[in-house]
Amino acid sequence: MAVNNSLAARKNQKVGLTAYLTQDAVKDQINKVVGGKDGQRFMAAIISAVNTNPALQECTNPSILSGALLGESLKLSPSPQLGHYYLVPFNDKNKGKVAQFQLGYKGYIQLAIRSGQYKKLNVLAIKEGELEYFDPLNEDIKINLMVDKWDEREEAETIGYYAMFELTNGFRKAIYWSKKQMENHAMKYSQGYRAKKGYTFWEKNFDGMAYKTMLRQLISKWGIMSIELQSALENDMTFTDESGSVNYVEADSEVIDYETVEQPEEVQVEKTEDSVNEPATDAKSALFGK
Repeated sequence: MAVNNSLAARKNQKVGLTAYLTQDAVKDQINKVVGGKDGQRFMAAIISAVNTNPALQECTNPSILSGALLGESLKLSPSPQLGHYYLVPFNDKNKGKVAQFQLGYKGYIQLAIRSGQYKKLNVLAIKEGELEYFDPLNEDIKINLMVDKWDEREEAETIGYYAMFELTNGFRKAIYWSKKQMENHAMKYSQGYRAKKGYTFWEKNFDGMAYKTMLRQLISKWGIMSIELQSALENDMTFTDESGSVNYVEADSEVIDYETVEQPEEVQVEKTEDSVNEPATDAKSALFGK
């Protein structure tokens, strides 16, 4: 009986990340995306980053590798300063702890600008007293920004969100959502926000999630989609399980439990426009911003 228990424990024990990454099949998978000497740096970066994050250490190896490879293939960095994408650990009650790839709103901006199709791209929170009117038919808007009172503007109540782009061919598109519209959107797509758990991304950084939503709505419906943008949209908020299947779930926090997958958002995004063209200096910063 003791022998059987020992064998069962070994069977259920997770293979160490280092051992997993040095398996021939896994190395081949990495080399197809990264290749050569960069493959070694990539593996070292994953090991180093995971070792500094206890929650990620408990995630399945395939989900960690899949998220990191996706970020690397898109040439995006998940560093807090850049906010391109994140590896978010959470509990899948069916598959255990997994790492989910989540695209940041700055990642959407990075990919859109990199496509070379966008002359202008912007998203902005509109404060109380700034909006004079918005004509949704002609997409005309008049805003009196508090340009001389930026400190006061930061503290002012947000009443809505505006996003626009202009393509290099001259096509323009703009949308405006009221704060109430955005709250309704969050209530519809975020179970944690509906329950007011206090830990969701919507509750921690409502403006950031609103920016992401505005950009995704704008770009996915009316923008020109590069192959990279399409891939990012399709893989946002997904993880890969042990069988290689891609699964979608809206993870509301760094670690959550879930049993059923909520309906994916029709379109959603976040963004800000700093560090758009800053390349990562090495594989580690390219993957994990460390």
